[in-house]
Amino acid sequence: MEAKTPKEWTIRSARVEDIDDLVAMCHEHALYEKANYTFDGKKEALRTHLFGPDPACYCLVAETSSGLIGYTTYMKQFSTWDAYYYVYMCCLFLRPEARGLSIGLELMDRIKDYAQANGCPEIQWQTPVHNSRAISFYDRNGGVSLDKKRYTLTL
Repeated sequence: MEAKTPKEWTIRSARVEDIDDLVAMCHEHALYEKANYTFDGKKEALRTHLFGPDPACYCLVAETSSGLIGYTTYMKQFSTWDAYYYVYMCCLFLRPEARGLSIGLELMDRIKDYAQANGCPEIQWQTPVHNSRAISFYDRNGGVSLDKKRYTLTL
């Protein structure tokens, strides 16, 4: 019998001192998804919306002894159409060296635990159509794709 290799990362709730790493990973995430990103005001906004008295969402980070290697954010939302709460996973990003190690699966398992503990029967998320690696990951792990386009209206 082969001995199991101990995992070399931990998953924990983000802390305010993670802000610089979170902003850096948000930038990397945007580049990976071929999206624009500006650093303007991001630290302050994330500090307020993740760690203020009324957080907009929750953030988990994956960490090794070398530092943060990934993050996910999620929030409880209500669907009028379905008449129930669900969890929306806003972001899931792993740095290249962290991909393929089951870290994404563990992050999603934590979100599943949150959803079940909060009476939410489903988790929703999105990924760009060109992100074939993420699509393959989600398909392998039970995700079902819906054919919808997401629009943005900038005010």
